[in-house]
Formats: sequence, C-alpha cells, structure tokens
Amino acid sequence: MKRDLRSNVDVAQTLAPAARVNGTANGATVDLQGYESVMFAFEAGAWTDGSHTPSIQHSDDGTNYVAAAASDIQGGFAPVTSAAGQNAVQRVGYVGSKRYVRGSIVTAGATTGMLQSMAVIRSRARVSPLA
Repeated sequence: MKRDLRSNVDVAQTLAPAARVNGTANGATVDLQGYESVMFAFEAGAWTDGSHTPSIQHSDDGTNYVAAAASDIQGGFAPVTSAAGQNAVQRVGYVGSKRYVRGSIVTAGATTGMLQSMAVIRSRARVSPLA
C-alpha cells in the first residue's frame, strides 16, 4: 500500500521565521475553506531572553479576529520562557468552525528575543470525530 500524505495536506505560513522582541506579532490570514482538519505548528528556535507566548486566533470574515476558545483547540501552546523551550516544535489542533485562522505571538521582556515561526497544516482528508 502506498501512503500519499503530500496530496492530502497543505502547509501555509502564518508567521515567517524571525527574531521577535517585545510586542504582538499577528500572522497572515489562512483560509480553511475546502479543508477538513487543521493543525498549527509553532517552531521555537534559538532563545536568548524574554517570554514568547503563541496562540491561535480565528475569524468569520478574515478581518476581525478573536482568540480561539479552549473548546476550539486540541492541546495548547506552552510559553517559551527559557532555553529549555528552544529548538522545539509545538503542535495544536484547531477544531473550531471559523473559516479564517492565524497565529499570534506575544513577546515580553526581550532584548534580542527568540527565533520563531508558525505554520498551519491543512488536510483535505476527513479524520475521525473527537470523542
């Protein structure tokens, strides 16, 4: 049996790789129309200082965003506040019903920050419903 993930999955960048310092970085809008399941991947690179808190936002119109509620996500992102959280990928599933999503990162107490990025992985394949 052949396994073909590439034909069933699409990856969209919401936050480009960058060293971010104090403030909020809101990612690019990602349209979920035509996709059955969604996962966010937050990549934490080299950490030097500060607190870096990723989150998921969603919207009906692609303009007015709010934080996704706990019931709209599977798992959760952990803030990166030390070198222990660097060079890792955190994954969070999105099960909400909004058409548009984006990543957001709040950084505080940083002078040089941390290299970071976020991607949205969208699948056309139907997955098992949550229990």
